[in-house]
Amino acid sequence: MSSSEESVRLAAGDVELTVHPQNGCRVASLVIGGTEVLRQGERYGSFPMVPWCGRVGDGRFRNGDVVHQLPLNSPPHAIHGTGRDVAWRTARAGKDEAAFTFELAEPWPYTGRVTQTFALTEDSLTLTMGVETYDTSFPAQAGWHPWFLRNLGGEDVRIDFTAAWQEERGEDHLPTGRRIPPQPSPWDDCFGMPDGVLVTLTWPEQLELTVASRSEWVVVYDEQDEAVCVEPQSGPPNGLDSDPRFVTPIDPLEMAATWSWRRL
Repeated sequence: MSSSEESVRLAAGDVELTVHPQNGCRVASLVIGGTEVLRQGERYGSFPMVPWCGRVGDGRFRNGDVVHQLPLNSPPHAIHGTGRDVAWRTARAGKDEAAFTFELAEPWPYTGRVTQTFALTEDSLTLTMGVETYDTSFPAQAGWHPWFLRNLGGEDVRIDFTAAWQEERGEDHLPTGRRIPPQPSPWDDCFGMPDGVLVTLTWPEQLELTVASRSEWVVVYDEQDEAVCVEPQSGPPNGLDSDPRFVTPIDPLEMAATWSWRRL
């Protein structure tokens, strides 16, 4: 492990992971056998989505009879939480594992703590996230938004998964509330997998990488030329209202995902 104010580096065999805690605690780089698999740039890599995932319609959500307004960082909606926009504190960093925290604060209307951990091996990365409240219960979500490179120098990646349903997407990019049969690519869509998220990315003759989570929700995005996104998350887009999961003083929100890979 090596670290500075700007980065924490983990290693296992010929795999290297770089985390930038000052830039939203995102994974800035994942190099497997000398090959970078994440799109580079301060907005890319893989960032945490917390305390919500995807879009919140018009930036508004309700907690009981109280309506909150979030900043519209993707007008007319609020998108992807606040965790990617703040500096996180490095709680611990070892050779192949690390943990980071940040305190929930404005513009999120509730106080609490978010913890994110990384555990690296030669053939997998396990990510976890926990959301705690210091006081009032509130709805929250957690997940990850990786930007996997579409091309690693050979053929373009293939995305394979079997979903039970797709959340119908309205013209406002929010789920309409209807579940429809999974549609063909291109996607910027949320899918339901009741037995757990399982999505495989295959770069032919190079690498196979599987994104897995016990959660049933995943967003798949492949509308850009440079990269594709497979985003396991604890609830659907706009879920603070449509499918709220409440964080209480005795029941934190916990989310985990594993990326595992093999060379082809």
